[in-house]
Amino acid sequence: MHTTPKRGTKATVKEEAVQQTKRYVGFFALLTNEAMDAVTALELYRNKDLVEKGFQNFKDHLNMRRARISSEQSLDGKLFVEFIALIYLAYIKKQMQDHHLYRDYTLPEMLDKLDVIECFEKPGHQLQVGELLEAQKAIYKKMDINPPTSL
Repeated sequence: MHTTPKRGTKATVKEEAVQQTKRYVGFFALLTNEAMDAVTALELYRNKDLVEKGFQNFKDHLNMRRARISSEQSLDGKLFVEFIALIYLAYIKKQMQDHHLYRDYTLPEMLDKLDVIECFEKPGHQLQVGELLEAQKAIYKKMDINPPTSL
C-alpha cells in the first residue's frame, strides 16, 4: 500500500504472492493406513461426511437431541430405525453417483421429489400406494429400483 498526500492510499497486488498462494487453492491431502488410490480415498472421505451429516439431520429432524424415551428398549428401537435410515440414505447416494443423477438433482431435491408419494392403509384392506408421477417413475428407473406398488 502506498499513501500520498494528493492521491490518498493506493493498494497494489503482489502478483507473485497471489500466484504462490493460488497453487494450493482447492487441494488438500488425505492420509491413510490403507493402500488405495486417490479416488477411492476421496470417496471414502466424502461418504464419512455424508454419515456425519445424516446423524446431524437425525439430531435436528428426528428430535434426537433429547431422546424422549421411557425405557432403554425404546432407545434401542429408535437408534435401530435411525441406523437403517442411514443405510438407505447411503444406498440412495451411491445409486445417484453410479447413475449420474447428481447432474439433475441434489440429494435433498431427490428425497423431496420422492417424499410426496403417499401410502394408504385401511383396516382389513391391502396397502395402497398413491399415484406416482412420471418424474418419480423416471427417478426410480434411473436408479434401477422398482417403484412402490400396492400390495
